[in-house]
Amino acid sequence: MHDVTPVTWAACRRLFDALSEVGPYAATLLVVPRYHTGVKAEDDRGFCSTLSGRLERGDELVLHGFTHHDDAPFCSPWQVMKRRLYTAGEGEFATLSEADALARIQLGMEWFTREGWPLYGFVAPAWLMSAGTKRALEKTSLSYTTTLGGIHFLKDGQSIASQSLVFSSRSAWRRTASHLWADILKERLRKAPIVRLGLHPADAAHPHMVAHWQRLFQEFQATHHPVTKHGFVENVLARGNSSVTPALALD
Repeated sequence: MHDVTPVTWAACRRLFDALSEVGPYAATLLVVPRYHTGVKAEDDRGFCSTLSGRLERGDELVLHGFTHHDDAPFCSPWQVMKRRLYTAGEGEFATLSEADALARIQLGMEWFTREGWPLYGFVAPAWLMSAGTKRALEKTSLSYTTTLGGIHFLKDGQSIASQSLVFSSRSAWRRTASHLWADILKERLRKAPIVRLGLHPADAAHPHMVAHWQRLFQEFQATHHPVTKHGFVENVLARGNSSVTPALALD
């Protein structure tokens, strides 16, 4: 579940409730410490208590950037297209230097430490990472990061191709295209070692999108075992790619 913040939690909960109607699941919650530079998640003690409860039920918490807001200048028309039109200005780590990226990651890690939450993974907002961000991650104690197309192990440099199945709800044409693409991608992923369902809080506002998530979740549950991303990473490290049970992750 992307973009988990005090502001978006009500929508996140609606999506979790919808999936619960289908069956049990393991969720990986991508948590933003200071969403769009607004209220600090740490200051909302009810929200933090809720996240602690999610850990107790077996979910995983992942650091999802720091502000989820891209405030760096643009250097080319291509950057404008990728960072403003494609991602709506949320690719926070798209162009950061190693020092700036490491500083923001460490601030997030320090918050997790204060809460007593284990932290294994980092996911850059909009899956956009600069070269400096990648170098910064290698200097942390984190185990993995994920992009739109893969899971990347930070300890040994191993990567596993894994296309995240995700919807875009920002406009009617994006929603229509997302439904069509999801059904195409579903067929390609049937025999994949891991299926990543990338839900966003904004999806909860569209009943047809919620129903589509329920159908996808039900179909993949028949062939893949629900697991957190860290659970999958640990399984791969312990057993190797060839012997891993097909996994289903809410990414």
